Amino acid sequence: EVQLVESGGDLVQAGGSLRLSCAASGFSFEDVSLGWFRQAPGKEREGVSCIVNSDGYTYYEDSVKGRFTISSDIAKNTVYLQMNSLKPEDAAVYYCAAVLGHHCSGYDGIYDYWGQGTQVTISS
Repeated sequence: EVQLVESGGDLVQAGGSLRLSCAASGFSFEDVSLGWFRQAPGKEREGVSCIVNSDGYTYYEDSVKGRFTISSDIAKNTVYLQMNSLKPEDAAVYYCAAVLGHHCSGYDGIYDYWGQGTQVTISS
């Protein structure tokens, strides 16, 4: 059974940092692309970042470039999202998603597996 379990969401002040984790199981971690998405109340889900485990290719949505960093630990079957210089508009539920192969994209329709989400709250 495929599972993606996010953690690390919290309440943080604007300008602060958080590291989200997504622990994966049930598939070959080396052969997948993993994405981070977020959804704020009343807004559509948007792609934030993704990484291709086979070659390390990464993608970032424009608003997070230079502030967020995605990384993957193959040995731990875990993908991370380091978020720095957080802004109030970064507040959302953050989801981890996975798809087999080299399919890194901010488009959520290509992903086959999803986690339950972790809440990130930003105080101004």
